[in-house]
Amino acid sequence: MNIFKVSEIVEFAIQIEKNGEQFYRESVKKISDEKIKSLFLTLADEEVKHKKIFEELLKKVEDYKPVEAYNDEYFAYLRAYAGDKVFNKKSVETKKITEVIQFALNIERDSILYYLEAKNYVQDDDKNILDKIIEEERKHFVRLSQLKV
Repeated sequence: MNIFKVSEIVEFAIQIEKNGEQFYRESVKKISDEKIKSLFLTLADEEVKHKKIFEELLKKVEDYKPVEAYNDEYFAYLRAYAGDKVFNKKSVETKKITEVIQFALNIERDSILYYLEAKNYVQDDDKNILDKIIEEERKHFVRLSQLKV
């Protein structure tokens, strides 16, 4: 059953990358450990690269146009969801560094799980696009996991 256009999911991914960059840059301001600070700056830069990669993917896929009456409302909902649920800025303000790292790990893991599940709802020809997104998210998860060792 295909209920999503892959372009919808890529739009969502782009918003998550924007929020991820903000999260990592805001976290750096509150971190004193140079190793973690350096990693978070690298991750922020990679979120920018991911955003560009995903924007290029979006250009290659069929444009998704929701029903005209819901166009602005629909994408406002997606942006709000991505803003509130993924890489929420408030999450950094009151957390210890170990909690910030765990939070980032959870978000990266949840993103991977979201894209894996989303693959069940797109056309078979579009699954490779989501595989590319998953591959990028896994890289972050692995790097953050190494901090916990």
